[in-house]
Amino acid sequence: MSGSPVKRQRMESALEQLKQFTTVVADTGDFHAIDEYKPQDATTNPSLILAAAQMPAYEGLLDEAIAYGKKLGGSQEEQIKNAMDKLFVLFGAEILKKVPGRVSTEVDARLSFDKDAMVARARRLIELYQEAGISKDQVLIKLSSTWEGIQAGKELEEQHGIHCNMTLLFSFAQAVACAEAGVTLISPFVGRILDWHVANTDKKAYEPLEDPGVKSVTKIYNYYKKFGYKTIVMGASFRNTGEIKALAGCDFLTISPKLLGELLKDNSKLAPMLSAKAAQASDLEKVHLDEKAFRWLHNEDQMAVEKLSDGIRKFAADAVKLERVLMVSAPGLEPGRAGASPGDSGVSAPLAAPAEGPLPSGPQGLSWHLSRFSLSLPRNACSAQRTESSPE
Repeated sequence: MSGSPVKRQRMESALEQLKQFTTVVADTGDFHAIDEYKPQDATTNPSLILAAAQMPAYEGLLDEAIAYGKKLGGSQEEQIKNAMDKLFVLFGAEILKKVPGRVSTEVDARLSFDKDAMVARARRLIELYQEAGISKDQVLIKLSSTWEGIQAGKELEEQHGIHCNMTLLFSFAQAVACAEAGVTLISPFVGRILDWHVANTDKKAYEPLEDPGVKSVTKIYNYYKKFGYKTIVMGASFRNTGEIKALAGCDFLTISPKLLGELLKDNSKLAPMLSAKAAQASDLEKVHLDEKAFRWLHNEDQMAVEKLSDGIRKFAADAVKLERVLMVSAPGLEPGRAGASPGDSGVSAPLAAPAEGPLPSGPQGLSWHLSRFSLSLPRNACSAQRTESSPE
């Protein structure tokens, strides 16, 4: 047979189409995925630091953090606090060697209701980054979206030029307050909202556009775009690809490796569902929230109240576990009394360790905790990773 073979036009996957109008973020617990995905940004969380602190590959970072805490001296509580801060920054610095953009580092969730302590802790983290030769523009500080956390974000952005990533965001009240505070980025959750509705209502299945988490992020996105807020909306915590497709066009979407793989195999046509232009036609009215109005509006959302408090408790538990890792590695660093209040200096008094038996040390310790972090990819570079991660 003569002649040239007929070239078949390759169909773009849903993932490739999505990247044309949304910045895709890969949500994975595989640290080596940084090299594979070549992301723009990276977001750490306490679970990742916990896991890494127990891996032989990161013993040097753990030792350096412990030595730093001991070198600064002070009370046992101060030594633990300083060692933890140093460990977070050391890990962030290593990630920044692999990404051209920014890394997010989280402020201790036990400070979630103390604005001054959050500001002081955030500034201290940035100071440690700068001592390592890293500009504050390469770092996002993660804060819980309590009223105090949002006001801390406002102060950090306006007075100190520190960029903030507001997490644990479930209500419209939180989103409005974050917009008025002028923070850099918010992470409204989708899947956790769906989980709550499935667990607490008679309805157990939703079409994507009727998914309560999708509707929440859509409302927030439209509000931000209609009224010209510059804060980035990054939808997070997905349970299925239908939710992702229903939010195509959102500024950022963070997606688990499992769902990235499904999108990569999916050749169905994808169209943007959200756009700044379409947002102008929404019937949303501008809202101003002072503290009293914020607390009332947020309190009216039972789901948001429950999920925010639950998220703070879980992040606080991770901080306690990390302290126990430090104790195992350096018995001289011991936690303070349970329930001690964090001071304005940002020194967090560690809570008592949970009654769950001795903390396993070494690599085997990974079995009791799953780690994750998010990697923000450039729009022209993303590949699926099959490693599972625990859902948001």
